Amino acid sequence: MSEAARNEVAGVARWAGFLAMCAGMFMAILDIQIVASSLPNIQVALSIPLDRLSWVQTAYLIAEIVAIPLTSQLTRLLSMSGLFAAAMLGFVAASLGCGLSGGFAALVSFRVIEGFCGGMLIPTVFTAVFTLFPERNQVLATAVAGVFAVIGPTLGPTVGGYITENFSWHWLFFVNFVPGLIAAVIVLASLPARSPDWGLWRKLDYAGVAALAFCLAALEIGLKEGPHRGWSSGVIVMLFIVFAVCGATAVWRCRTAREPILHLTPFSQARFTIACLYSFILGAGLYGSVYLLPLFLGLVRRHTPLEIGEIMIVGGVAQLCVAPVAAFAEKRFDPRLLIPLGYGLFAGGLYANSFATIHTDFAGLVWPQLLRGAGVMLCLLPTTRLALDGRKGSALTDASALFNLMRNLGGAIGIAAIDTIIEQAVPIHADALMSRLQAGDASVASAIGLPASSFANVPVPLDAAARQMLAPLIQRAAYTQSFNEAWLGLGVVFALSLFALPLLRRPNSKVDLE
Repeated sequence: MSEAARNEVAGVARWAGFLAMCAGMFMAILDIQIVASSLPNIQVALSIPLDRLSWVQTAYLIAEIVAIPLTSQLTRLLSMSGLFAAAMLGFVAASLGCGLSGGFAALVSFRVIEGFCGGMLIPTVFTAVFTLFPERNQVLATAVAGVFAVIGPTLGPTVGGYITENFSWHWLFFVNFVPGLIAAVIVLASLPARSPDWGLWRKLDYAGVAALAFCLAALEIGLKEGPHRGWSSGVIVMLFIVFAVCGATAVWRCRTAREPILHLTPFSQARFTIACLYSFILGAGLYGSVYLLPLFLGLVRRHTPLEIGEIMIVGGVAQLCVAPVAAFAEKRFDPRLLIPLGYGLFAGGLYANSFATIHTDFAGLVWPQLLRGAGVMLCLLPTTRLALDGRKGSALTDASALFNLMRNLGGAIGIAAIDTIIEQAVPIHADALMSRLQAGDASVASAIGLPASSFANVPVPLDAAARQMLAPLIQRAAYTQSFNEAWLGLGVVFALSLFALPLLRRPNSKVDLE
């Protein structure tokens, strides 16, 4: 076989392995949202108390966020393809355990394992972009990985709704089994793993690992429980104390340990730090919007899980259509031009959602989703290149772990902020709407779905029975106003992020990335 033929075969093998890795990452990201639309079915099936149901989601997210920064060191121990295959097999086994769970404790335990293994798949894929491919193919590979990464949250409710309505909630997890095994086999066949370096296991900074794990877990649990328990409650205050102490310890260990779990030196470079800032904001917008839209469609519009997914598919279609355009533009234009375009489009989509009424449905949600879908790839591609381009070896794996961690942290904090807005704003809006209705405000009557002609700005006495009858209508309108405030808040954050652009160096600046 000629050298050209061998190179062609090697190139095909690289792409096959890379696409299998992308498929595994897609499954891990999809599993964050695939359960969301089916939580009521799981609650009934396993008799889970309503106030504990959210832990089915939270357990996965906490474990995933803890796992992401550990991938750098684990890649050194097992090699990139070895770590991916091990994590994929662990993910598949945990998914099988979730589907077979007969109670709440078992389900949450397997979700922790599933999230931990899934979290290691995400940064490994972005590391592979710059490890497997020459520079001329890296933009295309980044675009492919980006499509898999951002379309997962959008397709989650659709896939979850379809599976639950046509099969059962167990298949939300069983569906991972065969594709996961195939992905692991293809990666091992196409990208052979080297033998584990057991010497590094003995040098691993286990104190740093523990501090980092407790730090991130305390932060995530605190953000999740804060809106419900109250930010000043003793439990939440204690969690943030643990976060601060363990965080400081983790940073100290990363700076002083002989073999730190994570090198923080990339943050000394302004380009990388700003790219991580944009990754954080993209996570808040991406996960926040995928969290908000199903809530609105379920609580206000009363749609089924499958109907919610069918409406949300618009954003995924927009992402797929814009991906090749974004990949083409990323090669040819200054990222300081693409970033404001992407984040501006996303901000516009968020802002457009903030004008919803109780009657807003598919037609009113198309353009906001198209704007956000068009902006996602223009947000992700230039910031990924800013963060990872030119790095090799351990510098690349460290930077990839930090960059992906920031996006997931942004998502966690964004969702917590949304929960806080909804928790605090809904009762305030409900009381204000009831007061204005009693004052005869015709605009409020129209806003909650009553005939405006029955109200002529003349006080209307409402007894307890009337107030009880009107409560569901008031609640829908109060939810809508609160969701609008959350949409607007996310849009403002995206718009403000553009002020960081002047801090970016020119793309050809000489930066030590090794």
